[in-house]
Amino acid sequence: MRQIDILLTNPLEGGHDSFAHGDLKVVFHPWRWNGPLPLLDGRPWAFVDWLLPELSGLELCRRLRCDLQTEQAHVTMILEEDDAEAKRRAMRAGADDYIVGPIDRGTVLDRVLSVQLPEREIVARTLRLGDLSLDLTALQARWKDKAIALMPNELRLLRYLMEQPGQVFSRAQLIAALGKQTQPIDERTVDAWVSRLRRALREVGAGYPLRTVRALGYVLDKP
Repeated sequence: MRQIDILLTNPLEGGHDSFAHGDLKVVFHPWRWNGPLPLLDGRPWAFVDWLLPELSGLELCRRLRCDLQTEQAHVTMILEEDDAEAKRRAMRAGADDYIVGPIDRGTVLDRVLSVQLPEREIVARTLRLGDLSLDLTALQARWKDKAIALMPNELRLLRYLMEQPGQVFSRAQLIAALGKQTQPIDERTVDAWVSRLRRALREVGAGYPLRTVRALGYVLDKP
């Protein structure tokens, strides 16, 4: 099944539950422009508001194009009015298209289902953090030349932390970022993921790069 990850810079009327249509799954991610990205399993599609707190939508669009995780994202600028100059500025900033707001869940789904995105070329990509690496194509983590045996949840957790090293995440943030917000998961479940990931790292000689920050959460330290 193909997946599109929708990044939304403002709350969406109609809710954020995932939507499936044929072989397509659409996953909605409420996202603060100045916060970390969620884990993106599918092709990113950002709906960017023209005006944001302390930042313009144009500047956010430029930043998305400079980020390795979102440089190939489809970007739709949400305009405040049907203005020709605003449309030109949006396209020059890197937007793929535009829509006049306000928008709701139905508007977003109509746009997603009406635009036939080309199939994204699968590019081999490996995350590296010192001697720790994660092949995103083979879904294989390694410490130096040693393979690290990880279950799916621990693999996704490692990927997310490696994409944003040095960032402290609370349990609630990790549950939401890993796409688990629609399931009744206790925050202490994150502790179990972390414990298993730590054990796997320790067994291959990686030491203790995944650190607990008291009263805040967890962080994967930079080497």
